Amino acid sequence: MRARVLFAASPQWRQIGAKFDSRCDSLLDGPGFACVKATARTRAGFLTCGEHVAFVKRVDAGGYGRGLVARIFGSRARRALRGARILAAAGFAHPQPLLIMETLTAGALRASYVLTAPLRSARVLSRFALGRSRPPLLRRRVSRLVGAEIRRLHDAGIYTRDLQETNLMIEDRGGEIVLYFVDFEDFRRLREVSLERRMRNLVHLDRSVGRFASRAQRLRFFYDYLGRRPAPDEARRLVRQYASVRARVERRGGKRSSASGFWTQLEGAAKSKA
Repeated sequence: MRARVLFAASPQWRQIGAKFDSRCDSLLDGPGFACVKATARTRAGFLTCGEHVAFVKRVDAGGYGRGLVARIFGSRARRALRGARILAAAGFAHPQPLLIMETLTAGALRASYVLTAPLRSARVLSRFALGRSRPPLLRRRVSRLVGAEIRRLHDAGIYTRDLQETNLMIEDRGGEIVLYFVDFEDFRRLREVSLERRMRNLVHLDRSVGRFASRAQRLRFFYDYLGRRPAPDEARRLVRQYASVRARVERRGGKRSSASGFWTQLEGAAKSKA
């Protein structure tokens, strides 16, 4: 097995990357690794190497055939590096990459590694601001921030296939609320983010926060994303567009569409303004 470093923030991190080449995954099996997620293909947690600390995510490529395909079409590590550069160029907050690399065996990709600066004081969106136990003013402030940042993301021509609340982390910096986009391997730059893609991102996010937020809160977030309350005709058009996108997304996931209740409320709110 050999390791290939795609990015290192410093010579010290490049040296740490070299250890993966000689010691394979022993760094993730030693006392310096605190695991926070472990699945069949993914391990993630905090890694301490001497005085250096990082959050590391390792994703296995799968079997040999999948490893060959991943090497041809691009590993998760390469996509993460591209996504980090896209976010940085557009001025969006995200964890600072420290070391991005991939390992190969007999010409096939074995695993991707993405090490970033740890966000010790940040929490995922649901833990920071969602739920009835959170102060209403905090919920409103965060809703406006997240809606505006996602709209700014789309307006900048940036789209992600994996927009869910666990990939949005919030930090309170002495009263300043900062939104971080994490897990950035699925970010891409487009000439223009179409309404269809915008709606798809909102569908994915809404499905992931549905168990934490009331319908009224989700409705307000939709207005926060738009930056205004839509006129009745526009609201009805958006309702139809969203319901169509959500039905397709949930059909692919093998679930019955649950769009009608929330978006009937949106249409009713729009009609009440007429």
